[in-house]
Amino acid sequence: MAIRDKNLVINEYYHIYNRGNDKKKIFLDDEDHDRFIKLLYICNSKNNFNFRNSIVRNKINAFDFEKGDPLVSILGWVLMPNHFHIVLISHRSDLGEGDYNPITEFMRKVSTAYVMYFNKKYKKTGSLFEGKFKSRHIGEENYFNYIFSYIHLNPIKLIQKNWKEKGIMNKDRAKNFLEEYRYSSFQDYFGKKRKQNSIIDYDSIPEYSHCNHVKDLFKWIKDIY
Repeated sequence: MAIRDKNLVINEYYHIYNRGNDKKKIFLDDEDHDRFIKLLYICNSKNNFNFRNSIVRNKINAFDFEKGDPLVSILGWVLMPNHFHIVLISHRSDLGEGDYNPITEFMRKVSTAYVMYFNKKYKKTGSLFEGKFKSRHIGEENYFNYIFSYIHLNPIKLIQKNWKEKGIMNKDRAKNFLEEYRYSSFQDYFGKKRKQNSIIDYDSIPEYSHCNHVKDLFKWIKDIY
């Protein structure tokens, strides 16, 4: 059953996710992953833009684009072959009136831009995602730490499908795999310097979080799995 918080409240943490229609893949190659990751950065703005006009024609790196003030603060993200996860919060109580919501606006911009890119590239029509994005409110410390760990460990299923049921069989192999997996914010918390670092708002990480770096991430998750 799809879960969606009706009211996305300002200054509260949320786990945002969505997957491909009929569980089909939404990322088919490196270019697809890279486009979505760049959209996480560029679409996080109240300003409108056109990727081709703003980035491609100007021959600039997407992460060097002056996008203006962000709509949301992204704390973590991961892309899997047929779905994605994002942990975020918005502090923008100064934007919009009535039903306007910065989180909804951010996700609308990301989803619309990516679907347009995907459908044009693969000559597709219709819906790419399984309806609107889903959201879960993160209201407790333990749940935040669980979700934060879960999304960063999610790619392990690509090398061990049953890791959630059986536990991580080889933690060294899993850690090495995650260190090389470019399609999540794991590398950013691991300390790797890359353009994608600018997606994360480290100042918005709650003080109670036990997962500020990789060592703590695996130490915490060891107690569960």
